[in-house]
Amino acid sequence: MANRIDLQGRVAVVTGAAQGIGYAVASRLADSGATLALWDRDAALVAEAAKSLEGKGKVIAVTCEQADAASVAEAARRTEAELGRIDILVNNAGISGPTMPVVDYPLDEWRRIVDIDLNGVFYCCKAVVPGMIARNYGRIVNVASIAGKEGNPNAAAYSAAKAGVIALTKSLGKELAGKDIAVNCVTPAAAKTKIFDQISQQHIDYMLSRIPRGRFLKVEEAAAMIAFLVSEDNSFTTGAVFDLSGGRATY
Repeated sequence: MANRIDLQGRVAVVTGAAQGIGYAVASRLADSGATLALWDRDAALVAEAAKSLEGKGKVIAVTCEQADAASVAEAARRTEAELGRIDILVNNAGISGPTMPVVDYPLDEWRRIVDIDLNGVFYCCKAVVPGMIARNYGRIVNVASIAGKEGNPNAAAYSAAKAGVIALTKSLGKELAGKDIAVNCVTPAAAKTKIFDQISQQHIDYMLSRIPRGRFLKVEEAAAMIAFLVSEDNSFTTGAVFDLSGGRATY
């Protein structure tokens, strides 16, 4: 049985919530009593995800293209209009992109990955933080990656974007440290989700070989850590990086 985290009365946004880690996080936050807004670019899939969580409390589905600042701003406006406010933001949405050396990497793919994985996190924070400042309360968790700490070969765009997410987390955490707003990030090792469909088997084997635990991350394990980080109990730590790499990175 999962440890109980109290999120009663809180409104949470989870991006990329239609599947994978995002859906696991949304489910865990719903179990903790949060009202949910699921943001995802796949309208049909996010609607299905929201429907599956209805028995756990109030949940709405919001179609959002994270790489488009206007789409993100509209998603925030709609969420606040329907749910009153946003107390919690979990920036989870992202893509891995192709696995190939830098010298062969297509420029359009580089831009696409950075737009979604880094710029999109910035857009979400920019849209949601003003309300948190006004209410003097907020919890933000950005889902980075172990690749952002160490850099994975043949995944330069993804690694660079996730390193940027780590730095953005530290910067924003310091900016908001004088308020009751905590901004932290997690750095997961690979988990068996749909993102594996974008990655070569050779790269999957490489990632597994680097994990001392000898297995991939379970999405429920990521959700458990994130549930604490978005709770009122996490009232002091901000601008921090929490490891989920199974022992691969110990710093």
